[in-house]
Amino acid sequence: MGRIIIFTGKGGVGKTSVAAAHAIASADEGKKTLLVSADMAHNLGDIFQIEVGRYTKQVRDNLFLLELDPDMIMKEEFPNANKAISSLMGSGGAAFANLGDNFMIPGFENLFSLLKIKNIYEDGEYDRIIVDCAPTGETLSLLKLPELLTWYMEKFFPVGKVMVRVLAPISKMKYKVTLPSHEAMNEIEEMHGQMVLLQELLKDPKICSVRLVCVPEKMVVEETKRNFMYLNLYDYQVDGVFINRILPEDTGSDFMNRWRDIQKKYVDELESVFAEVPITKIPWYPKEVRGEDAVQFLAGDVLRIPNLFEVNVQREKETYDVIDGGYCLKVKLPGARAEDIKVIAHEMDLDIKVNNYNRRIPLPNTLKGALITDIHFAEDQLGISFKVEDAVGEAGRDVKQP
Repeated sequence: MGRIIIFTGKGGVGKTSVAAAHAIASADEGKKTLLVSADMAHNLGDIFQIEVGRYTKQVRDNLFLLELDPDMIMKEEFPNANKAISSLMGSGGAAFANLGDNFMIPGFENLFSLLKIKNIYEDGEYDRIIVDCAPTGETLSLLKLPELLTWYMEKFFPVGKVMVRVLAPISKMKYKVTLPSHEAMNEIEEMHGQMVLLQELLKDPKICSVRLVCVPEKMVVEETKRNFMYLNLYDYQVDGVFINRILPEDTGSDFMNRWRDIQKKYVDELESVFAEVPITKIPWYPKEVRGEDAVQFLAGDVLRIPNLFEVNVQREKETYDVIDGGYCLKVKLPGARAEDIKVIAHEMDLDIKVNNYNRRIPLPNTLKGALITDIHFAEDQLGISFKVEDAVGEAGRDVKQP
């Protein structure tokens, strides 16, 4: 079984260097390793001081680099999906039809980067795939996309395929609008199946985990805490935190020593928040971490950690527990506040919104018609109780703190 490790963090904290150091450490173990850049502002070439590009390049024994170009991946490796999307949007008339193969829904192209990683993993050529992702916000948008699109397709296709079959002859004759063909609908349905498999891969705790990179500064620490909470909301496993650029105990300068004291406060805070997650501290080196030799030094100096490439945390995933008269859905939301959480039920779906991020969870058939009887948040865990005997329409509830 292979391994996928995804690195993310606020821009400028050194996540590419840490990801590259992992890749070198992995290659040095004799494991065939692929270091992938999923950030459109690719930095692998800067780190290794070579030109990488969208074709796999070997840089040393067991180590390969790849910079993903989602637009080209879509056109070259998923042409049927591109035709299906163009067919769907082109059916609206000339305004969309004239866009042709260059049409792309904003943000949708990133999905093809994930599908490419999935295909690479399934080919089994590499023992480990290290993914250098974009800064926090873009990575969250990327990782929630498969589940979001899967939900839309599951809701759309049962009705959409019937509409195409019934209305296609009428729409073309009366309204001069061509609805998507049966073949186009089948192509998108096939993509739905691929996204289901993609979700299973990315959320399999034995295969994939996310590691956060940060520095001990207030804004970065706050963003890292939120990132951890949102990744838990979307059911991704975080199994490592790397605190970069830590000053030494005695710098020999009163000015720098004061900064060291400030850093210590934030390091202590991170250790408190991530008490159950392994934390690695990386010193602030006197030279830039740039070039293969520098990254090799980082790998040897810091990443001599037992079981570095194992899944270091076995977090309990969201669960449905049997309670008196029904079930209780439990979702871990570390660092969240009760007043920032909103739960809304829509028939067979449940929206959990934390600040600006919303996750829609399809409910199991067992809860069809169930009534939400209680919502509470305690010890970083959201509990939603359902009573299965009573029917429910649409409801929104605030969260109680005990």
